Amino acid sequence: MSFHIALNFEDGVTRFIEADGHETVADAAYRQGINIPLDCRDGACGTCKCKAESGQYDLGDNFIEDALSEDEIAKGFVLTCQMRAESDCVLRIPTSSQLCKTGQATFEGAISDVQQLSASAIALSIKGDALTGLAFLPGQYVNLEIPGSDQSRAYSFSSLQKDGEVSFLIRNVPGGMMSNFLTNVAKVGDSMSLAGPLGSFYLRPIERPLLLLAGGTGLAPFTAMLEEIAEQGSEHPLHLIYGVTNDLDLVELDRLKVLAELIPNFTFSACVANPDSQYLHKGYVTQHVEACHLNDGDVDVYLCGPPPMVEAVSNYIRDQGITPANFYYEKFAAAA
Repeated sequence: MSFHIALNFEDGVTRFIEADGHETVADAAYRQGINIPLDCRDGACGTCKCKAESGQYDLGDNFIEDALSEDEIAKGFVLTCQMRAESDCVLRIPTSSQLCKTGQATFEGAISDVQQLSASAIALSIKGDALTGLAFLPGQYVNLEIPGSDQSRAYSFSSLQKDGEVSFLIRNVPGGMMSNFLTNVAKVGDSMSLAGPLGSFYLRPIERPLLLLAGGTGLAPFTAMLEEIAEQGSEHPLHLIYGVTNDLDLVELDRLKVLAELIPNFTFSACVANPDSQYLHKGYVTQHVEACHLNDGDVDVYLCGPPPMVEAVSNYIRDQGITPANFYYEKFAAAA
């Protein structure tokens, strides 16, 4: 039986390999053209040590404590020259993809749908046979090439890959190259190139309650994460707070309602910062975080939004005297 192994390199590149239960992860990677650093292959040097962020595996028994200690094992470290997968796994590789003789993969597809959801948000879907081979962790992003230029822009997936189709929620930036293409030029059937996947902002195994905080089109990675959770299920409560500047910036609320129906323990709220808003909830995201959402620190916080929002949320949580079990965030800034 084969398993999917995601290798996350320190330069942000993620590559997926297939490994069966009879081969080590290092051997499986080497077979597929990725050279995880090795010296001994005997569990003696520790050169191939990595952090297993999720999955089930057999550590192997042919290694010494100098290479992998009991304390490291308890923290999830493995030796890829000994480890054998027993399920799909995610490994954090402490070196760059280039040193492992790999890098970003490039995929070709065509626009299957493009819609301006509001003055500030565009929904884009791309489909193609090549995209059936595109694997990523929900929350990650790719670089989309702007047709007719040598420029690209980074966007998070807003959906899982289904039948060779992926989707994005893109901020409409006045004067932006991609925004201009999508609002004035793009049509169904136009070719687009994707490079990736990339990023360390992705859904980890759910071991405690989650608090998801989205600013504007920073909602995108969360809809992909929630699709994954809808498929996998979760016994822990999940709450999303989605903040925007103006009423018209609120998009995808119907989609969130559908996801709330599919995920019994998922709830969400939205808020608008503009004091003249007609929306029910006004203010910033931090004004709608309740004590129960922080759960006395026994919570994993995921945050995606512009840098000022990331800073404001970080300061707010610190001021509450709370230290979350994990705090993952992704900052984004518009490129004009």
